[in-house]
Amino acid sequence: MNAALTFDAEHPDRPHCPGWVAGHILEILQRFEVRATFFLQGRWVEAYPHLAREIAQNGHRIGSHSFYHVRMRLLSDEGVASDLRQAAEVIERTTGVDPRPWFRCPWGECADDPRLTGILEALGYRHVGWDVELDEWDVARTPREIEEAAITGVLSRGQGTIILLHTWPASVPSALPGIIERLRAAGTDFVTLDELSRPAGAHACGPNARGHP
Repeated sequence: MNAALTFDAEHPDRPHCPGWVAGHILEILQRFEVRATFFLQGRWVEAYPHLAREIAQNGHRIGSHSFYHVRMRLLSDEGVASDLRQAAEVIERTTGVDPRPWFRCPWGECADDPRLTGILEALGYRHVGWDVELDEWDVARTPREIEEAAITGVLSRGQGTIILLHTWPASVPSALPGIIERLRAAGTDFVTLDELSRPAGAHACGPNARGHP
């Protein structure tokens, strides 16, 4: 069974988000020899170019998470396209990696909006949702609760599960080793989206979920 760890790298909007979290996540993934998929917000890349480059250098897959992380349904067609192009330009300039075809819409809003998915497709992108959301952005969630939610979610969903995480909650580095160790012990291989094998009939984008507020 395989599963994909995916991380939204964006500016935090909650308390208790120390600046060391993203770097610690990368250290843990390297220690366990896990390759993940990171959806990079363009403005985050501008703020943390060293981390963006490290993500690429460590062999993780890079996708786009827009430039401004706004509610894209509020933008015009040209506004959406401009945001995507701006994000792609800064991501590729900084990391040397083209983020296409993977895109995660802020709050997952693209999944059920034909206008937005049409713009994405015209620019060479596919929206990626998620199957398991750990709510680790919630300050009240403990690392143990996050770990248990990951184990239960992946084992119940099975083959090709996409897990949603973020690079800023302080609880993530504490929960991540247990998630990796326990799921590996249960027979899970961690892969990037490029390598993910989904069940017949399942879409690569996965079902849409509400995401963090």
